[in-house]
Amino acid sequence: MQPIKEKKLGMKIRAAYYIKLALAGLMLSGCASKAGPFVTNVSSDGDGGLLIEKCMVRLDRMINTVENADCTTSPIKLKRASAGIR
Repeated sequence: MQPIKEKKLGMKIRAAYYIKLALAGLMLSGCASKAGPFVTNVSSDGDGGLLIEKCMVRLDRMINTVENADCTTSPIKLKRASAGIR
């Protein structure tokens, strides 16, 4: 059986380790941020409609880069107006 002082010291060391580990995780998780979504591309679908691409913008502060993330493409069907409608 370990003496009580030794056991308490081991618990304090483990607690300090877990606190440091949690702080490191918080620091690393806060290094990137996202904004958006923003329209990044509009193109024809070849059938009289449009394809709209929207992306989130991701800023990575650790390596100083800005990049597109989580992109989605949405089709929009366009109709021609009748000759009698203005």
